[in-house]
Amino acid sequence: MKYVIVLPDGAADEPLHALDGRTPLDAARTPGMDWVAEHGQIGRVVTVPDGFTPATDVATLSLFGYDPHIYYAGRAPIEAVAQGLSAAPDELIFRCNFVTIQNGRMRDFTAGHIRQDEADRLIADLNALAADGEPVLTGCAFHTGVSYRNLMILSDAADIDIRCAPPHDIPDQPISQHLPYGSGADRIRAIMQRAGELLRDHEINRRRHAEGRPPVTDIWLWGQGQPVRMPSITDQFGVSGVAITGVDIIRGLALMMGLELVDVPGATGYLDTDYAGKGAAAVGAVADHDLVVVHVEAPDEAGHLGDPAAKVQAIEAIDAHIVQPLLETLSHQRRWRIMIAPDHPTPCTTTAHDATPPPYCIAGFDLAASGARGFSEREADVRGTVVSPGHNLLPTFIDARAD
Repeated sequence: MKYVIVLPDGAADEPLHALDGRTPLDAARTPGMDWVAEHGQIGRVVTVPDGFTPATDVATLSLFGYDPHIYYAGRAPIEAVAQGLSAAPDELIFRCNFVTIQNGRMRDFTAGHIRQDEADRLIADLNALAADGEPVLTGCAFHTGVSYRNLMILSDAADIDIRCAPPHDIPDQPISQHLPYGSGADRIRAIMQRAGELLRDHEINRRRHAEGRPPVTDIWLWGQGQPVRMPSITDQFGVSGVAITGVDIIRGLALMMGLELVDVPGATGYLDTDYAGKGAAAVGAVADHDLVVVHVEAPDEAGHLGDPAAKVQAIEAIDAHIVQPLLETLSHQRRWRIMIAPDHPTPCTTTAHDATPPPYCIAGFDLAASGARGFSEREADVRGTVVSPGHNLLPTFIDARAD
């Protein structure tokens, strides 16, 4: 049995005036996704349990069949796994965004999608400042990730118990209302402030100003925790496979599940990602693996930008370059199933993640046709049911009776 999961991150949305009252999924031309919805099951899935912040980490953990109440301990530790990093018992791993804060407001949680060479240089200079004995940065070790998505490991942190806001959930909001709070928050705020002092007059910012690009004003620390051990997907569901993605959060989850990673050089984690390259890699992996997972960040980025047209374009590219080639390849297999599942909505109106259950669809071996008229939130409401809790969806997708 062959299984394929396509994760169009943040593709779910709400009806938008710019799209004549349709959602991006409804407005996009997606013959591949529509075929899956029409010839199989469709519905909504509760990917974000009550009490959790809506985000890719929790939502994708649910879609992969793992209960977040048991296996979730923060976003940063998951990304650390992707980078081969670990933490001592007295250490905490933080996600460390480069951001643009102006007039006290979170103007850009990506610092203008900072270039990798710029991020590498700034991380190196933060580590140099810590190594030079800067008291506030004692115990800080910074690690580069992809663009604005970096990590910090903090030692002597066993007594820290704080709440931190994801920067992508506070667009254009006053940061004073969302700074870390709780036991040890003063230390974390001081680290952020000292890092900001280094960044604001950095030569990279002088160059960015001359080029008309937004400054990298601050770091934003959040998503903290320590790694959690998880049973492999083979132990859980009896399958093994590969994951294709451009972002560390999915790489980390995949490695924690025991999936192999397939690198696609043009997978950027942004709107300019190599859709065709991801599709070709997925098609190539089907022959030799039980399970192939393809994650695409682009719809989520378009949602954060508040750009419905870009979101529609990203969804159409996923369908044309990934879903349709995979359906063609699977059609030559004896038994197979495919799932299309956004992890959460990222509405273009709010530009922030939302906990509303997103739609999903599944087609393939031994599944009756739903009769849905395409893949959309509306059709999921009309033709389907709600899967809750969300980690129950994968066991229904993987058929233990199949060869």
